[in-house]
Amino acid sequence: MITSLSDLDLTQKYSYADYLTWQFAERVELLKGYIRNMAAPNPFHQEISNELLLCFKPYLKAKGGLCTVFVAPFDVRLYNHKKSALEDNDVYSVVQPDLCVICDKTKIDGRGCNGSPNFIIEILSPSNSKTEVQDKFQLYQENGVSEYWVVFPAEKVVQKFILTDEKYLLENMYAEDDIAIPNLFPDLQIDLKEVFEEI
Repeated sequence: MITSLSDLDLTQKYSYADYLTWQFAERVELLKGYIRNMAAPNPFHQEISNELLLCFKPYLKAKGGLCTVFVAPFDVRLYNHKKSALEDNDVYSVVQPDLCVICDKTKIDGRGCNGSPNFIIEILSPSNSKTEVQDKFQLYQENGVSEYWVVFPAEKVVQKFILTDEKYLLENMYAEDDIAIPNLFPDLQIDLKEVFEEI
């Protein structure tokens, strides 16, 4: 059992089986086997996350709970979506999206989500921008996450990517005064003025 992040070699590749043995305070993710530190979210990040949760939760409940929204920290184990579920030591990506929507309840277990959510939202912060924009973009694309939103708090902008022919296409870019509409839920209207109100 590892009780300190400093006991790990950050240049080494680890699996989910390794991840399960770590008992330290820092939050980390595994991206293709490599450890990524997660900075504590700032208050603006949390405000945006809370507002988005308030948009999704009642909507999904009213739809009969066919899909469920989760907020970080919530482990999502990712592997190539063309493969069946793998053993812990064969999984090399474990992420904690800011928000994710899962419509296949068989993917949810006592440790989080085993496989790709249908929809992921990541909220950028100065410490994680490169990871979200580059590394996670590729990871979510490869693993078949059908809709992916990237929120830019400083610019008050949301980019909406849709998976088409196994590649993400930027379908829309919403600004502060816009109504954002998920492709997955076309009757859900998200007023970004309210989402960004506290920033």
